[in-house]
Amino acid sequence: MLEPAIRRSLFLTLALALAPLLPQLPLPLAIATPVLALVMLWLRQRWHVPAIIKAALTFFTVMLVMAMFNFRLGRDTGCALLAVMLALKPLETYSLRDARSLIGFALFAPFATFLLDQGPLSLLLGLAATLSALVSLQRLADVEAGIVPLPTTGSLANTGKLVALALPLTLVAFWLLPRLPNPLWGLPDRASGKIGLSDSMSPGDWLDLMNDDTPALRVRFAGEIPPNSQLYWRGPVLWDFDGRTWRGSREPFSASPPSLTPGAVRWRYQMEVEPSERTYITALDLPLAAPAGSLQSPDGNLLSPQKLQSLSRWQVESAPVQAFQPTLSDAERARALRFPRQFNPRAQQLARRWQTETPGDAEAIVQKAMALVNAELAYSLDAPMLGRDTVDEFLFEKKVGYCEHFSSAFVFLMRSAGVPARVVTGYTGGYRNPVGGYFIVRNSDAHAWAEVWLEGRGWVRFDPTAAVAPERIYDTVADRMPGNLGAGVNLNAMWNLTDFLRSGWNDFVLGFNAERQTRMFQHLGIARIHPEQLMLLLAVCVLLTVAGMAWWLARGERERDPLLRAWHQLSHRHARLGLARQAHESARDWSERIAAAQPHKADEIRALATAFDMARYRDSALSQNEYRQLLQRLRHYRP
Repeated sequence: MLEPAIRRSLFLTLALALAPLLPQLPLPLAIATPVLALVMLWLRQRWHVPAIIKAALTFFTVMLVMAMFNFRLGRDTGCALLAVMLALKPLETYSLRDARSLIGFALFAPFATFLLDQGPLSLLLGLAATLSALVSLQRLADVEAGIVPLPTTGSLANTGKLVALALPLTLVAFWLLPRLPNPLWGLPDRASGKIGLSDSMSPGDWLDLMNDDTPALRVRFAGEIPPNSQLYWRGPVLWDFDGRTWRGSREPFSASPPSLTPGAVRWRYQMEVEPSERTYITALDLPLAAPAGSLQSPDGNLLSPQKLQSLSRWQVESAPVQAFQPTLSDAERARALRFPRQFNPRAQQLARRWQTETPGDAEAIVQKAMALVNAELAYSLDAPMLGRDTVDEFLFEKKVGYCEHFSSAFVFLMRSAGVPARVVTGYTGGYRNPVGGYFIVRNSDAHAWAEVWLEGRGWVRFDPTAAVAPERIYDTVADRMPGNLGAGVNLNAMWNLTDFLRSGWNDFVLGFNAERQTRMFQHLGIARIHPEQLMLLLAVCVLLTVAGMAWWLARGERERDPLLRAWHQLSHRHARLGLARQAHESARDWSERIAAAQPHKADEIRALATAFDMARYRDSALSQNEYRQLLQRLRHYRP
């Protein structure tokens, strides 16, 4: 059986190992896992659970977790299974071997966390778990050897020194080990979807997204900053409507870029895009060209060849356009006019009346729709649920909704009136962080607007949500300020600083890729360093680092004693005469050898050797004055 102190250290390590992983799991599972671990600890202390019950409990737990993920495999499923298996592990932890096994498995948890999140908090919690694991392993080794374990502070100090000793080598490897431009393998997908934009939109689908204040992207402009009215971040374009859900096509990566005529203004910026698990790269409407490593679809979307499973950076140039795809093919026109005629009869009737009143004048129909929105409708996230005829209920009965409802109803009216139109999703606006001077676009900035095809101009953006009068909007901008917790509690300044630190972490750590590594010595006049040069530099730095570590270790723990250092220095001074102390020689034997070689120094060296032996090995300690006198005699003795 394990001693109580060892058990406490062991289960503290387990708790610290689970700490970075739990926030990445679904909330019910994040709560249930530590509760399960506590129940297993309680059972272990009171009952030796039979193997058949352990097997049944394990099977039931695994099935429950798989059911939470709809029996889909993904890296989040794997991390969840790891967490619950670790929670069950204390049930079979009795011996030192079991304890070592638990620590070894527990260390998988902080490493698995980086498959889901690579933020600084996950790293700090992972380091704490690793440090605790090393302390626990040291204590287990002491117990097995029959040595009384050091106090917690002493164990932490010793382990911290070893970690600090390894840190220089770790940093050398991080900065200088050549990085591959592309990974050898990709990460498996998540089993559960990540909150973010998708290529479909239904009434009510966006509530979780629009209530999520986590950043979707950070933007730094170089030069002119667009006015707020132009801060539209283009995402998936939705063409097809089945009466409730809008869907977009999956753009082929061989698609040609759109035909557009830009205006005179140019906006150049760098985007730092958070992982979205999708291929869409949300950029300022409208990108003039695809940045390196991406493609652009005819709809104007930027696309990544792989899913965005890690932080990515993109240098983009956008501009307001004078004409965007001014020629529409017959197939695209038919698609932009298609709608299910068995739904929303009242909206279809209204649109046909507009078509009759304004024959062939698409812009007049647009103005009539915008006037209807402005006069009759109101904006609120607290919108009622809609039934079968979603557009009719929104326009003529509920009259309250948010961007999903506005854009869907507007495009349906356009198509019913014979005007090609489509829904565009993305983000609008952005919060400028005064700490750092960059823009933060959050998931809660998600937005949907409409694009209408007009003769000679092509696709033109119309935002029916923005047409709602400010006094009719129930949700205020102040309510959505970062750090506003309500009830008069506003932590905006802290939120700004925290996000700035996270942005710095993204820049200096997560954003340090192969391209940046080759340019890391630009400030020294080296434009680009090649992999062969990096390997040579890495080898030199590793040799120097290892040599420094070896020198530090060779000093030994006893070298801190000033008396012992003075004794070793005395040996170094005699080495010039071939009289250095051998490793096997005692102080008395060495002094006799010196006395034989230097008879005139015999009495003095014998006295020093005797005093040193008494100071090191006798039971009573020297007084401070005696210790100082002996130290001075050793330091001043010359052969």
